[in-house]
Amino acid sequence: MTTSRVTPSASDASELALLERYYDAVPRTSARAEDFGPLTLFVREGAGWPFYARPTLGHAGPVSAADVDKVRARQRELGVPEAFEWVDEVSPGLRAAVESSGLAVHAHPLMVLAPDAPAPRPHPLVHVLGADDALLHAALVVPHLAFAAPGTAVGPAGPAELAAEIAARAGDGRAPQVAERIRAGATAVAAAVENGLPLCSGMHNPVGSVTEIVGVGTVPAARRRGLGEAVTSALVMDARARGASTVFLSAGDEDVARMYGRLGFGRVGTALIAEA
Repeated sequence: MTTSRVTPSASDASELALLERYYDAVPRTSARAEDFGPLTLFVREGAGWPFYARPTLGHAGPVSAADVDKVRARQRELGVPEAFEWVDEVSPGLRAAVESSGLAVHAHPLMVLAPDAPAPRPHPLVHVLGADDALLHAALVVPHLAFAAPGTAVGPAGPAELAAEIAARAGDGRAPQVAERIRAGATAVAAAVENGLPLCSGMHNPVGSVTEIVGVGTVPAARRRGLGEAVTSALVMDARARGASTVFLSAGDEDVARMYGRLGFGRVGTALIAEA
């Protein structure tokens, strides 16, 4: 099903403005920002998922394919993915420029938790990991396996494939970096653990009173058990306990969005991701 642009209400527009400030702030805790006029390129410093370019905060003018090309040239020079992320309803002209530059654009429902959403229920397999938890590295590996087979269908990759991926990524530096962010209160990680292995994990990254839930992924063989919903619920509970007043996320597709809807998330816009 195609995810199309929505017409935000006045309250949605206010939420989107708040999210724009968050999107600009959150990469700056672990990346440097390079100014390209209407676009800003965030370059990660240290281990972890690479960042992207996005519209410069407060820029209201047009963005051309030539602007996009300049950023892509810099990304190639740095050896990082040629990736862009933005909100369609906030920067409606950017999609045409990005596609003219030759990138593929994917749309995802952008959803915010309703203030009156019911309190989620805890799940017996799910808990929030501490900075020194022995399973932190394994939990951070789960999304790599999950997102290699996107969607919600059950797949063949299971504990054996996860164990191999955990071993292959040992020493990649990601766990120590995230552990420091956990200690600093900048990240929280939750995981569903069974027989000593995390089968689903995700995190949220608070900045002030706003936080985004990201990277919720389930090992394909463990799908259709409600683990993604349970991990998201745990992250919502943790975010609320920390005082977050705005909790948001981007759903992988409309099927995933319906699952988040059951938890009280409602759509306010469209997150666009472009890649080569």
